[in-house]
Order: sequence, then C-alpha cells, then structure tokens
Amino acid sequence: MEENSSVDIASINQKIQQESAFVDLLTLEMKKVIVGQKHMVECLLIGLLGQGHILLEGVPGLAKTLAINTLAKAVHGSFSRIQFTPDLLPADVTGTLIYNMKEGDFLIKKGPIFANFVLADEINRAPAKVQSALLEAMQEKQVTIGDETFHLDKPFLVMATMNPVEQEGTYALPEAQVDRFMLKTVIDYPKLEEEQLIVRANLKGTYEQVNPVVSMEQILKAQKAVKEVYMDEKIEKYILDIIFATRYPEKYGLEELKPLISFGASPRGSINMATAAKCYAFIKRRGYVIPEDVRAVVHDILRHRIGITYEAEAENITSEDIINKIVNEIEVP
Repeated sequence: MEENSSVDIASINQKIQQESAFVDLLTLEMKKVIVGQKHMVECLLIGLLGQGHILLEGVPGLAKTLAINTLAKAVHGSFSRIQFTPDLLPADVTGTLIYNMKEGDFLIKKGPIFANFVLADEINRAPAKVQSALLEAMQEKQVTIGDETFHLDKPFLVMATMNPVEQEGTYALPEAQVDRFMLKTVIDYPKLEEEQLIVRANLKGTYEQVNPVVSMEQILKAQKAVKEVYMDEKIEKYILDIIFATRYPEKYGLEELKPLISFGASPRGSINMATAAKCYAFIKRRGYVIPEDVRAVVHDILRHRIGITYEAEAENITSEDIINKIVNEIEVP
C-alpha cells in the first residue's frame, strides 16, 4: 500500500486493529453453533458493520435462520422472524393501530420489524405490497403507523431468504427492490466432514450455549470505525471501472458482453462495493483496503445488480459468469 503524505495509514491501521478485536471473538462464538458456512458468517458481519441488508439464497436446511439468530444472541440484540406467506399484510410486518374500548382510543401495536435482527423468511412468497413495506423500513430505517413515525433500533439488519427450489406461489422480487440489498449471497451445501459434525451434534442433542460476547455499543462504534478505513484513489478507480464495465462493457474491451447485459449496476452498487470492501478489510483487521478486499465482495455485491438478456439465458450465461469476465479483464491496481 502506498504511503500518502496527508493520511497517516499506520495510526489508522493501529486504531482499526484495536476496534476490530471483537471480530475474532464474535466469529468463534458463532462457530460454536454453525459448522462451516464461513462465507455466510462473513457476509453477515459485512452487512452488520456496513449497515446494509442481506439477501440469502440457498436450499432449505443450510442454517440460514440459525446464523442470524446466533449473531443476535452473540451481540445481545433482539431478534424476530417473519415467515412470509401469500396472505401476509403490510401491517403484519410494520404494526398497526388497535382500538382500545376501555380508553375509547387507538393504541399502536408494533410489528416484528421492531428488532435489531430481522429474518424475513422466504421473502419471495409475499406479494409486492408487503415486500415494499419491509424495504421501506430497510431504506428509511423508520416506520410510520397511523400518523406517528418511529425510528428503528440501531443496529438494524434484515436478512431475507429466498428458496431457489420452489417457484410455485412465489413473487419475483422487482429489480429496484433487490437493489436495496447490500449483498446477495448464494450458499451451498456443507462439505462432507462438516455435515458429519452437524449430524453428530444433532444426534447427541447437546447444543453449545451462545453467550453475548460483544455489546451493542461496540457494534455501533465499529460501524463508525469502518468509515475511517483508508481507501486509496486507485482502489476507488478500480471499483468504478468494475461498475462501469457492467454498464458499458465495450469501453473495456468486453464487446462480447454487450448483448448479454440488459442493465448494469446502479450507483448503489459502487457505494455498497466500497463500503463492503472497507468492512472486509476491517474483518481482516486491516486499516486500509487492498484489491483482494474488492475481489472478495464483488460477486455478492453485483450478483443481483446485473440484468441478463434472453440471449444470455439461452446460452446459459449467468450474472456470475459476466462478473468473472469483468473481474478478469479489469486491470488490478
């Protein structure tokens, strides 16, 4: 990393190393219950530190619910789970007004969105009205019930899950709404040795107790510290080159991608990639961003932000393949 005369990287690095000391503690606590799934745990931490939200795609039974519940316990946060169904109403998520006959007045009954960690299970099972109620809360970090507006507790993290197997009775998430998620992470089956450990633990029926090892204050402090992680102008340019290559591939010598992309990443993509790269550096206990940090988060940031054409679908080309081609082509600083 080049030294910058106006930025004291050594002192930033020292500060970040102190501030990020809890990351190892938190990861170890989560490992007590979650076997494998290292990438999912890292993504949860990036979402938490970057004040973003996560869309998780994976078949049932891959510890998605367990992961966010364990994280909530480890940081002493409140947790709520919303099971999305076709008959769910926006009020079931945000809350509603209830008439109190004794008082002759309306009382506010807050919904499950009022928690630090919210699991939106199978988000694509609910109609657009409910999805937009949740996404408004995610974006504005506030909820309006009747004529009163309530600010949501900090930290606030939504982890929405999507089941890629069943498509019956599901509503596709509109692109504009999917864009609100900082990361879209696809999780796979555990390795054979990992699954053996999972089976053993379940047959024994003895589960490790998750203890709160990090305070909410530490998390909020870390969210501020992440912003101080140093990002060189060359890294900024690298991020922007990747984003612009999704919009204008022909300018980067990737003409063959032009007919495969229907739309590229939005400015939210650039902001989230820069934030996620800083969070990743923080998790690795570094006070500055290196190109490897960008490459580590690029798939999760862009996977849901690149629209593919019918031509790409016909050729079995996914947004993953497009990201790989772009990352391999763009010059690393």
